[in-house]
Amino acid sequence: MVGANMRAHCAQNLGTEYANSLPLLGEAMADILTLFGCKTVFGVGGDFADNIISAFEGKLETAPSSNEMHAGYAACAQAQISGLGATLTTFTVGSLPCSSPAALAVAEKLPVVFISGAPGEQEISDTLLHHSVASSSEWMMKYDCALKSFRALGMRAERLQGARSKGQPNMAAERFFQLVAHAYANKQPVFIEIPRDLVFEPTQALKLPQTPGDVNHETYVLDGAQHIAEHIVEKLNQSSHPLLFVGENVKLNTRLCEQLRNFVNKFNIPYATSWLAKGVLDESDPLSVGSYNGVFSPDHVRYYIEQKVDYILEVDTSIQSQDTNNAFCSGTHVIQSFENKTMVKGTVQNQQGLLHVFEHLLASDIPVFQTLLEEKRRPVLDDNDSVDFHNLADALNDVQSQLSASLIYLPEIGNSYFASYSLETKQSSHCRPWLTNPWYGAMGSSLPYARAVAKTLKSSNSSDIAVVITGDGGFHFQLNELIHFQRDHLAVVILYMRNNIFHLGKSGESTMYHCSTPGFDVLTLVKAYGGKGLQCRTIGELRTHLQSAVESNCGITLLEIPVDPNSDKLSREISMLNLFIQMKNGKQGAKEAWDLAVAG
Repeated sequence: MVGANMRAHCAQNLGTEYANSLPLLGEAMADILTLFGCKTVFGVGGDFADNIISAFEGKLETAPSSNEMHAGYAACAQAQISGLGATLTTFTVGSLPCSSPAALAVAEKLPVVFISGAPGEQEISDTLLHHSVASSSEWMMKYDCALKSFRALGMRAERLQGARSKGQPNMAAERFFQLVAHAYANKQPVFIEIPRDLVFEPTQALKLPQTPGDVNHETYVLDGAQHIAEHIVEKLNQSSHPLLFVGENVKLNTRLCEQLRNFVNKFNIPYATSWLAKGVLDESDPLSVGSYNGVFSPDHVRYYIEQKVDYILEVDTSIQSQDTNNAFCSGTHVIQSFENKTMVKGTVQNQQGLLHVFEHLLASDIPVFQTLLEEKRRPVLDDNDSVDFHNLADALNDVQSQLSASLIYLPEIGNSYFASYSLETKQSSHCRPWLTNPWYGAMGSSLPYARAVAKTLKSSNSSDIAVVITGDGGFHFQLNELIHFQRDHLAVVILYMRNNIFHLGKSGESTMYHCSTPGFDVLTLVKAYGGKGLQCRTIGELRTHLQSAVESNCGITLLEIPVDPNSDKLSREISMLNLFIQMKNGKQGAKEAWDLAVAG
């Protein structure tokens, strides 16, 4: 290990001019994150992370979070918004709580950089250090527990190293660049530990690319895109009712999404998305059929796809079937077994193969289809009707149809998430209008997600607004994150669906399902965060209060909606899923009821 005179030793070995050009590691890290579009690092301060915080000061926004897990979730949302998210925590006690957000990032294919401070290289000895995973009865210090934990999730995890020769600067910044570039290009999270005594040490001189697009990634060697496109053109020319079916893997590729929009608009081809891709394309567009998932889909979506469509072009769905995305293996997902279908997958970095296929398709001789979807008929809502899960989406769709601003929905995992599939999202220029973690399904993530969205909207001076839909159980997981909405003057609407229980999948009366108590006053609580709380019992009250919150677009607005757990007040998606869970758990009579529901 080398001491603090690195620059002098380097000047003697490699020359004064080179030695004077060496950046400090912390500064280089900030420059690298900025290059890839990361302007904010969410985190929680701590002893081993303090030097990194100081190095980032003035270069990046260091945004405090209410806990490390929330910091990770906010970074996951930021990755979906801007292409890269980042967190900063201290050694083990701070980084290990990020393992769940890291698992989310792996499952949802999100480029998130999890940065952790670590003991300095000069501190390594046979003395046990605080925050380490080692008891007082152990003879050996365990420094690698966090590294091994994150590697076990299937992600790259590395501790940066200092110089090993006194005349040669360390390679830590270059390694940091390679790890961040890997995350960005491959849509995968990485975990990086930074020994605290390296942060203000000189590191190798860097010449960073001007833009992320200038980074040299994998060499593209695939061929045959033109032949694939020609086959698709032949299929389209034989079709009268084609459908573009879009999978979840396109969500972070803005260029591919733009190609898909150009494709359907140029040739007037209707489109639908998988459940996990909801909101990737504009659902308010006349060409949008909606989000399809077999028996869980609305009747009009099922009718068009299952009865009228004669050819499907399926784009970048998952390699293997996913139960959530495949009607929970109920055998009702017609697209999965549709015979006249072409599947194209993005099998290489940045989905370059798909980009080439659609370049050819956009230049091909394809007829403009005369497809005319039936005008979407919204149910007539009576303002005096009570609002509940069964009509929440209809009420929100009605409000959205009258607004120029986009409602950016952030449904909490649970009943709120499944009810959100009947929402008709409107495209926003800032981010996907429906953001959650639909595949991993981590409860307690909607407010950290909303925080990242609200910060983006505020910095853009946008009239769009974040709308969290959450049950009381999910809300209690994360309400301490509201302090940062108050501190940063962020606008958010929270639809608080109150039934005092964890209802999704509930199959008994165990106290384990009880997450609140009737005496809890959420309207008073939200005032402590500088917010406004109102109760909505009717469609009219929801409409009035929501429109008012969108118009003011400031602060926290919480709308408490008392909901009835009885089955006739649940959305169809929730009722079906509860029945499915009961059937899988072997509840008496559930299988017969499920089979009857699937049969229609």
